Amino acid sequence: MGEDNPFGVDAIQLDHNFGEGLIGRMTNDPAKARAGFSAARIAQEKRIQAQPDYGPAYCILGLIDAGWGRKEEALREGRRAIELLPVAKDAINGPHMIEYFAITAAWVGEKDLAFEQLDAAIHMPAEVSYGRLKLLPYYDPLRGDPRFEKIVNSLAPK
Repeated sequence: MGEDNPFGVDAIQLDHNFGEGLIGRMTNDPAKARAGFSAARIAQEKRIQAQPDYGPAYCILGLIDAGWGRKEEALREGRRAIELLPVAKDAINGPHMIEYFAITAAWVGEKDLAFEQLDAAIHMPAEVSYGRLKLLPYYDPLRGDPRFEKIVNSLAPK
C-alpha cells in the first residue's frame, strides 16, 4: 500500500490513520476516532478510484464508514466487497471479506448480521481463530453476547 507499516491480514491492509481511528474508538475518544477515520477515508476513496472493482478496497471503506458511524454506507460497502471478491473467486481473501463484514456489522449495531457472517467465516479456511476473536479489539461490540462466547469457545484449543 505504500503507507508506513500497514497492519491487517493478506489483502486487508489498514493504514496509520485507520489505526488512529481504531484507538479513538477503543478509548472512547470520538474526536480522535472521527479524525483518524476521516483521514483514512480520504485515502481509501483514492484507492477505490484507482481500483473500482477491488473487493478489499470496499471492505476497508466499509470498516472506515462503520467506525465513522455511517451505517448504511458501511453495510453497502461491505456487501459490495463480498460481491466483488467471493470465496469461490479467492479462497484466501474471500473469507476475509466475510469476516470483516461481520466486524463492520458489529460496529454499526447489526449484531444478528454480524453473528451470521462470523459463523460463516469460522467455517471457511480463513484466519478467524480463537486468538483473533479473543484478543482483537474489532470484536469488542460482540463481547459478552452468548453467541460470541459460543463461537469463541468452539475455536478454543482443546
